[in-house]
Amino acid sequence: MRFEFQFPDIGEGIVEGNLMKWLVKEGEDIEEGQSLAEVETDKVTTEIPSPRTGKVLELKAEEGDVVNVGDVFVVIDTVGKADGTDEKEELSEKKEVVKEETAGVVGEVIASSEEIPPSTEVEDDISAKSKKVKVLATPVARKLAKDLGVDITKVKGTGPNGRVMKEDIRKTKEAKSKPEEERKAPEIGHKESTLIEKGKIKRIPLTRIRKTIAEQMATSRFTIPHTTAMNEIDVTELYEFRKKYKEKLKEEVNLTFLPFILKAVIVALKEFPEFNSEFDEEKDELILKYFYNIGIATDTERGLVVPVIEDADKKSIVEIAKAIQGLSNRAKNNRMELHELKGGTFSITNYGSIGGHFGIPIINYPESAILGVGRIVKKPIVKDDQIVIARMLPLSLSYDHRIVDGASGARFLNILSRLLKEPEILLLKS
Repeated sequence: MRFEFQFPDIGEGIVEGNLMKWLVKEGEDIEEGQSLAEVETDKVTTEIPSPRTGKVLELKAEEGDVVNVGDVFVVIDTVGKADGTDEKEELSEKKEVVKEETAGVVGEVIASSEEIPPSTEVEDDISAKSKKVKVLATPVARKLAKDLGVDITKVKGTGPNGRVMKEDIRKTKEAKSKPEEERKAPEIGHKESTLIEKGKIKRIPLTRIRKTIAEQMATSRFTIPHTTAMNEIDVTELYEFRKKYKEKLKEEVNLTFLPFILKAVIVALKEFPEFNSEFDEEKDELILKYFYNIGIATDTERGLVVPVIEDADKKSIVEIAKAIQGLSNRAKNNRMELHELKGGTFSITNYGSIGGHFGIPIINYPESAILGVGRIVKKPIVKDDQIVIARMLPLSLSYDHRIVDGASGARFLNILSRLLKEPEILLLKS
């Protein structure tokens, strides 16, 4: 039986993927659950498992191609294998969609002889025409569209999840007001073409993960009014405390400063829950979250990813250290799973690990705050009217100024300062 396996909807709003590598060949016998191909999505690189046992008749895409959800991905002969043997298979008189459990990191996929619809976050053109188009937009944007005579259903939104913003309405109105010749995109000029030929300019297409990073950063920066508070904390005692126990635990885990900082952050989040929240722009509501999933921004060859430590408040410092180490290794080896990249409530970015001091981190939308951690350095400070050498930790806290005031930002950093100056107090309170 000829079975056309369509690229499955693996959830999280993913509608397409880059085919990185085929793991099977045409004519090869395969088993149900066997990995067919390695595919890069905008979130992870994962392997797509086969929903059936049989023989590969045809590979419908080339390595490097973009494959959309619902595209025929692989054609499988589910009756006979390459050696000529047959398998008994009951065929239904009616064509039906079969939902199957498959073995693979993406979990459950849809296997069908019919076209598989994309996830509910994306609608195809046919279904969109058959029903009223629902546009995600704020009341202010809707009113502006009405006032300017702009059809909001034809405006491409640049806000979160494709939300139509006021600026989108204005740009659409301006574009319609311009003569046709002004609307055309300028062609590449002779000067640039010459420079490309001489090797002075090189155009590099963005990878899928880099496009996602660009979109996420733009959404955050242009949606959230960022404010950043900075402070330097004397962590001399913490430095000695960590040095002592790092040696004792070296066989078990690499004990860095980050687990201590993360523990202090959780104490501060419990006192100031607005930093562990999300702003619902449609309903003008603040969603406070009383669970603590802390994202750790991780630099990889593919770009920045933010794996999440779930329920970090329920873990000890040693358990957090192990979790950070495991997530970091999987991220750098491109072995992250989707569930490890979602559900974050607050993020920490440690640019101090590569020598950075102060920075202005961008919030991981739709979270409300992010902490930037710089490199600990020895500096002279005044302590008890004496100049002493201390180990100072620079911190930068960026937060959503729509829902968090400047005074709260300063108080949040003050809590971190008190806890990190005296590690014993941190252990008693966490």
